[in-house]
Order: sequence, then structure tokens, then C-alpha cells
Amino acid sequence: QVTLVESGGGLAQPGGSLRLSCAASGFTFGFADMSWHRQAPGKARELVAYISYTGVNTIYADSVKGRFTISRDNAKKTVDLQMNGLKVEDTAVYFCARGYMRPSHWGQGTQVTVSS
Repeated sequence: QVTLVESGGGLAQPGGSLRLSCAASGFTFGFADMSWHRQAPGKARELVAYISYTGVNTIYADSVKGRFTISRDNAKKTVDLQMNGLKVEDTAVYFCARGYMRPSHWGQGTQVTVSS
């Protein structure tokens, strides 16, 4: 059974930082591309960041480039999203996913709220 469990969401002030983590189980994590997506109220879910199974290749949405960093630890089966310089418009539910363009599995999501 594939499970993806996100943690680390919460409330941050504009300009602040949060670190999201996703713990994976039930599949060969070291062979899986992983990604983070987000969905704001009333908006479609969008890709935030992608990391290849080796960790060598990454892709970021233009809106988060230079502020967010995706990383993974294949030994621990985790994929993290370090979010710096948070903006109000980063407020959303953030989802960890197995895969990239068409993820096969999703986590339950974690709420990130950026507000002063």
C-alpha cells in the first residue's frame, strides 16, 4: 500500500520560512520521481517543484524559483520542500506526489497559510 504523509505546514508571516516534509512508504522510493503541488481556494492544483529519482534534476514553478528548494533523502524515504521568502499568495494546501506530470499517488495535503 502506497502512502505519502506530509507534515510541516502551518502559519507563517510574509517573508518567513516553513519546511514541509513527506514520508513515503509502500513503493521503491529510490526509483520514483517525486513532486510537490499546491492548491489554493478556488484555483486549480499546480506543480510547485519536481525532483528526479536520483535527486540530480529539479524543476520549479516560476512563481517559487529562488525561494523554494526541493530535496530528497532516499535512505529515509523522504522528500522535503524548504520554503523561504513566503508570500501571501503561497497560501494553499500543499500535496506531496509520486511522479511528476501525472502523479500516481498523492498525500492528504498540509495547509500553509501566509499572513501577517
